[in-house]
Amino acid sequence: MQKMKIGLIQMGLKTSTDMEPASIRDAMNEAHLPMIQQAAEQGVQVLCFQEVFNQPYFCPSQDGKWYAAAERVPEGPTCQMMQKLAAEHRMVIIVPVYEETETGVYYNTAAVFDADGSYLGKYHKTHIPQVAGFWEKFFFKPGQSNWPVFDTAYGKIGVYICYDRHFPEGWRALALNGAEVIFNPSATVAGLSQYLWELEQPASAAANGCFIAAINRVGTEAPWNIGNFYGSSYIVNPRGKIEAQASDTDDELLVHEIDLDMVREVRNNWQFFRDRRPETYTRLTDGE
Repeated sequence: MQKMKIGLIQMGLKTSTDMEPASIRDAMNEAHLPMIQQAAEQGVQVLCFQEVFNQPYFCPSQDGKWYAAAERVPEGPTCQMMQKLAAEHRMVIIVPVYEETETGVYYNTAAVFDADGSYLGKYHKTHIPQVAGFWEKFFFKPGQSNWPVFDTAYGKIGVYICYDRHFPEGWRALALNGAEVIFNPSATVAGLSQYLWELEQPASAAANGCFIAAINRVGTEAPWNIGNFYGSSYIVNPRGKIEAQASDTDDELLVHEIDLDMVREVRNNWQFFRDRRPETYTRLTDGE
């Protein structure tokens, strides 16, 4: 049996948003260190944080101040810190950060470091919302990452970020590229989409015969107060069953071991990949 022990960290903001982005980054990185240590002590092999984990979810604003929150990947201070921790703990770490690729070009990014600390690559959030309270196009350029799957020391993983989860095509592309586990770091509040939180991702796990690990932050963030980030991070198996779930209010490290053999078992049972008919789906890709 091929096992993978997964750790997910959900956390509320630890500083005032009046502080400068670099100071918020440092405080949030520091706040994660005890949980990273706990994950190592519990034998976590793959660890993931929430979307833009070391900053507030600043997209309710359209304030250029937050461009200063962006850092280079993998050369920036957060990635350099996590790269060292990955090697120290023999742990794959997925690091969702705000990235600057060149002056004035910014992405919502997840960097992936293998268990020896090597940088495997990154995923850029593909689908960028622009609706009230979520003015993400002001901050992020849409990514075109070509659905990368990272062949880590412990298994093949993919990343999809927050709003991406509403688009089934990306889940399928990552699964077809070989992902056994797909991580979805998010920042989502109670209200319109909360009922989808435990509907879409279990359905996508079942449709694609893979595990999905969904991470969401907790608490509220002033001055925007767009709603309560309801946590409830979870791991769902290829049959669509949630195997482990965090609380909806607390900072928490969720640790759970999965059986990767279930991926082959479920895909052999359902044979969705055999029976799909891509030649009939051109309406999905031929433009408007």
